[in-house]
Amino acid sequence: MKTIVITGATSGIGLETARLLACRGFSVIATGRDAGRCKAARDSILASAPDAEVRFYPADLMRRKDALDLSARIREDLDRTSAGCLHALINNAGCAKSWYATTEDGLEQQFALNYLAGFLLTYGLSPALSRAGGRVIMTASQSHKGARVRWDDLMLTRRYNPLTAYKQSKLCDVLFARALNDRYAALGIRAYAVDPGLVCTEIGNKAGGVVGLVWSLRKRHGIPPSVSAEAFARLCIPVQHPAGLYHDRHGEKAFSRQVTAENAARLFSVSERLCGISYQEET
Repeated sequence: MKTIVITGATSGIGLETARLLACRGFSVIATGRDAGRCKAARDSILASAPDAEVRFYPADLMRRKDALDLSARIREDLDRTSAGCLHALINNAGCAKSWYATTEDGLEQQFALNYLAGFLLTYGLSPALSRAGGRVIMTASQSHKGARVRWDDLMLTRRYNPLTAYKQSKLCDVLFARALNDRYAALGIRAYAVDPGLVCTEIGNKAGGVVGLVWSLRKRHGIPPSVSAEAFARLCIPVQHPAGLYHDRHGEKAFSRQVTAENAARLFSVSERLCGISYQEET
C-alpha cells in the first residue's frame, strides 16, 4: 500500500483529498493544527471508508520548528509502516490574512504557511520521497499569474496588501515545484503545482476583515472541495509520473512567465537561508 502525506487536511480541499485517496486504497498520513479537528476529520474519513488506513498528526506549520518536528515524526511512521518510502507529499496547508502579521520566526504569515511550510516539510521528507521515486504536489492558485516575487521586500513590510501577499505565496509554490524538478529529477522526485480553482471553503472567512467579506461573496460561485480533490488524485494515482508542472482538475495548463529557472533557483537559495538549512543534507 502506497503512502501519501497531506497537510491542511481537517477541512476543505485537504479533507476531501485525504478522503478520496483513502477510499482509493492509499495509506494516508494527514496533518492539521488542532488535535480535536484532526480527530473529527479522521472520524469523517473512516465513516466514508471504514477500512481506510489514515493517521493524523497535529502541528502548527507556521512554526519552522513544528514543521521540522513533524517531518521527523512522519519519517518514523514511514519507517514502521512503509519501509521508509513516501509515494507523494501534498503540501496543502494554507491561509489568507486581512492584516499584516508575522510568525514567531518573524515571517509574514501567508508566506510562512502557504509556501515555506511546504519547503521545510519537503526537506525533512526528501529521503523518503527519493527512496520511493515520489511526488511533491503544491496547492497553488490561478492568482499566481498576477504576481512577482518582491525580492527586495520578501515579507512585504512596506505598504502591505493581503492579496499581493497571497499571490506571491502561490507564485512561490509554483517556483518551488520548478526548482525541485530542476534539481532532483535524477533522484526520481517529481514535483507539481495544482490550481484547485475557485472552491467553496472557509479559507477566506477565517481571515476576517475585508478579505473575509469579499470571500463570503466569491465562494458562492465556487466548486465543492470534492471536485478539486480529483486534481490531486490525478497526479497521485498513475504509476508513471504525469507530464507537466502546473495542473488543474482538467489536466496540464499554462503557468506564469515568472516561473523561470533563474527565479526558481533564486527562491530556493533564499528559502534555505531563511530556514537555516541545506537540502544537500537530506537528499
